[in-house]
Amino acid sequence: MYEYAVAWEWLSFAARWMHVITAIAWIGSSFYFIALDLGLVKRPHLPPGAYGEEWQVHGGGFYHIQKYLVAPAQMPEHLTWFKWESYMTWLSGFLMLAIVYYGGADLFLIDRTVMDLTQWQAIAISIGSLAIGWVFYDQLCKSPIGRNTWGLMAVLYVALVAMAWGYTQVFSGRAAFLHLGAFTATIMSANVFFIIIPNQKVVVADLIAGRTPDPKYGVIAKQRSLHNNYLTLPVIFFMLSNHYPLAFATHFNWVIAALVFLMGVTIRHWFNTTHARKGRPTWTWLATLLIFIVIMWLSTVPKVLTGEAETSSLTPLQQQFASNAHFGAAKDVVLSRCSMCHSAEPVYEGITFTPKSVKLETDQEIAAHAREIYIQAGLSHAMPPGNVTGISPEERRLLTAWYESAISE
Repeated sequence: MYEYAVAWEWLSFAARWMHVITAIAWIGSSFYFIALDLGLVKRPHLPPGAYGEEWQVHGGGFYHIQKYLVAPAQMPEHLTWFKWESYMTWLSGFLMLAIVYYGGADLFLIDRTVMDLTQWQAIAISIGSLAIGWVFYDQLCKSPIGRNTWGLMAVLYVALVAMAWGYTQVFSGRAAFLHLGAFTATIMSANVFFIIIPNQKVVVADLIAGRTPDPKYGVIAKQRSLHNNYLTLPVIFFMLSNHYPLAFATHFNWVIAALVFLMGVTIRHWFNTTHARKGRPTWTWLATLLIFIVIMWLSTVPKVLTGEAETSSLTPLQQQFASNAHFGAAKDVVLSRCSMCHSAEPVYEGITFTPKSVKLETDQEIAAHAREIYIQAGLSHAMPPGNVTGISPEERRLLTAWYESAISE
């Protein structure tokens, strides 16, 4: 079992490493070509069919790049395709999803206080949502709505917000955000695999056959590329969010997700406008900052709006413990040594439910369980079990001093 756990951990690490590497390659090339495309300049001397050109300098050399809106008159001898970055990012991401969330479904995917699911039910919902999401999006783009780029983006935004809410009603907060990122990334990668690259291949085939390529294939691919451009930053946020519980483990996590999509738009709008040499819309950074402030507020406001107890609503005895001079030090010990299990969403491997429903995250919760903490972790070594979190004798003395000092006041 030990060897299996070690091998599984290293497999997870390898998948994560590959995912990060391929994502860097895909996102980097995507951002580069968006900037290149927006910065193209039309000049009189361009060859027939050329849309614009750009001069760039990098690595000690100069590059002269020209873009053909449909295709050049003849097929070039060598053509570089940018596709495997996207494919490998999705494949490595799904591998990591399977290793971490499917392999550890009881711990990371399922939260039975949200929805009581079996492992296979949760996995089926996960895979099904990714597939159905792509089909819905693709058909939406091909519908009459798809002819209006910004109208389509608005409908897509509503759909993404709906998915954010839906995932939080099914999975744990951590898994909900991860799946929202996977849902969006699946759309992006499928755009490349099913639309952008096949359309490019049609154009190449026409060139080889001596036919004039139809411009519609480039227009369709351009629309999907635009969507990918605006969705990239939110995906990165959701993939990183599993390290920050304030993002995913709060009451309004789905609202936070909705605002993250808006931040992706405001940030990319600044870069896109700047690359197109249409000025620098600094208002987008103010909008981004305001949205981020709202997100920070939403991560703490549930205690007010949902009726959860704050320090101000403590009982007199709880207030006595919370206001004691030793409380700050004791709280640090509890949060660092106990809260990985005694939390709304335990993060310690193998712990699915909060032990005995004792949560030790807020001032009120810690003060309410002062006696248990004193007996279990102060006077005795009963907790943590086997001292798995490495609580030191000095830390146990801090817990003892806190309780004894507060109770004697």
